[in-house]
Amino acid sequence: MFLEHSSTTPDPTFVFDYVAYDEDLADDQRWSTWLSVEPLCRGPEPRPDWLVTSQGAVDTDLGILKTGKEADVFLLERADPLRPDEGVVMAAKRYRTPEHRTFHRSATYTEGRSMKRSRDERAIKRKSTFGRLVAAGEWAASEWTALVRCWGLGLPVPYPVQVDGTEILMEWITVDGEDGQQTAPRLAQTRPSRELLASYYEQLRDALTTLVQAGLVHGDLSPYNVLAAGDRLVLIDLPQVVDLVGNAQGFDFLLRDCTNICGWFARRGLEADPQELFGELVAHAF
Repeated sequence: MFLEHSSTTPDPTFVFDYVAYDEDLADDQRWSTWLSVEPLCRGPEPRPDWLVTSQGAVDTDLGILKTGKEADVFLLERADPLRPDEGVVMAAKRYRTPEHRTFHRSATYTEGRSMKRSRDERAIKRKSTFGRLVAAGEWAASEWTALVRCWGLGLPVPYPVQVDGTEILMEWITVDGEDGQQTAPRLAQTRPSRELLASYYEQLRDALTTLVQAGLVHGDLSPYNVLAAGDRLVLIDLPQVVDLVGNAQGFDFLLRDCTNICGWFARRGLEADPQELFGELVAHAF
């Protein structure tokens, strides 16, 4: 017995639109790496609306933004060619490869941290070529972990988009400029009014309080590692975040952070005592 089809129209369940992407990319482009990294290497939820997660998105390098001793920061646009209006520009922080970076970070920052493999730890201590490569990845992983944790604590840090080896993609912190969006200046480059100066200090004090309550210290806080995005501050450069108690020099790092920040505010005419701030923070730590 044979069944006759009552219609030649295909079942709509099996019908879909297909649009082909151009596979040819320019030298400064690559396919989005969003889906190629492990889930834990992607930003925390809830994710911001501006995030581009399309598998057909293309990453385009827009040029270098900042150079540093351990890493360089580039601007990178991620956009789906079929939905270009939904693209986003992000900051891509790339830790240097062994032949191009200096083994600069002090071992005092990593005290109290544990590594998955003792072989890697020994290589880093010997400062071998392999050790330098491992260290580059470890500093990227450390900054990623710090960004994710700080974001979860509600601290003013760039949203961490993803980490892939020695590269971290994160929110590009901007201000409105004459020619559109431009990178927010470092706090050290600003000359805020007295009212805004006082607000900036309170913001930093609140951020430091939240950090110590979580048992953390920035470890390298200064006016050069804080961005002034209009009337709000954003903390950056977090690979050296240390455990306040687990690191034997945790409180020394905290005092140094207080001294660096209070010194800058004092030079701008705001009364800021590093010892007083340090004592206040220590009280919050216990």
